[in-house]
Amino acid sequence: MTPSSATFRTRIKICGLTREQDVDAAVDAGADAVGFVLYAKSPRAVTVERAAELAGRLPPFVVPVLLFVNEAPDQVQAALAAVPGSMAQFHGDETPELCGQSTAEGRHRWLRAARIPLGAAGAGFDLLNYAASYSQASAILLDAHVDGYGGAGKVFDWSLLPTAVDAHLVLSGGLAPANVGDGIALLRPRCRSLSVDVSSGVETAKGIKDGDKIREFVAAVRAADALLAR
Repeated sequence: MTPSSATFRTRIKICGLTREQDVDAAVDAGADAVGFVLYAKSPRAVTVERAAELAGRLPPFVVPVLLFVNEAPDQVQAALAAVPGSMAQFHGDETPELCGQSTAEGRHRWLRAARIPLGAAGAGFDLLNYAASYSQASAILLDAHVDGYGGAGKVFDWSLLPTAVDAHLVLSGGLAPANVGDGIALLRPRCRSLSVDVSSGVETAKGIKDGDKIREFVAAVRAADALLAR
C-alpha cells in the first residue's frame, strides 16, 4: 500500500484551540485543519458559540473540526450547523449508526477516534475490523486509550498496528516535533493516506498553544514528507 509520490503531503490538524492567536498561528504555519473541543469535561473545552467565533477567523480551505464525546445527535447537528464548513470528530463510544445519525447521514463529514491500548495490549486492538465498521468515516483517528477521553499526551506503540489498512488514518496521541517524523515514516506505507493531529505537543499549558512549537511541528512533518518522496 505504498502511496504514490502525489500523496506525499501529510495533512496536519492542530487540535484543542481556545484563543484567536493560536488559530492564527496554526493557519500561518500551514495547518490544514484546526480542532475545537466541545466536551465540557475537557480542559480545552469551548462552547459552540466560541468555536464558531474562532472558526470565523479561518481562511478558505482550512477546515474546522468539532470534537464530540457521547453527545446527543441533535446537539451535534446543531453545532455543525453553527460552524459553517465544519466536520465532526467522535471521540466517545459512538456506534457507526449514531455517527451517521449525528451527521445527517452524509450531510457532514466525520472522523472516528480509535482508542489504542498502551503497551503490548495495543496488539489486541482489531483496527481492520474497526475501520470496516466505521467505513463511512472520512478517516480513523488513532489515539492512545487512557482514563477518560482523549490521549492525554500518551504515545501508543505504533509498530503494533497492522501493516495494511484500507482506510485513511490520522495519527494522534503524544505527537510532538521530535517524534512526528518517525510516526509518518512508519505508518504512511500502511494505509491509504496518513494525516497527523497534535494538541499537547505544541502547548505551554492545556489549551494554550505555542506559535514556535506549532511551526516546529509543521516543519518536522514537511521534512518527513520530503524524505519519503525521495
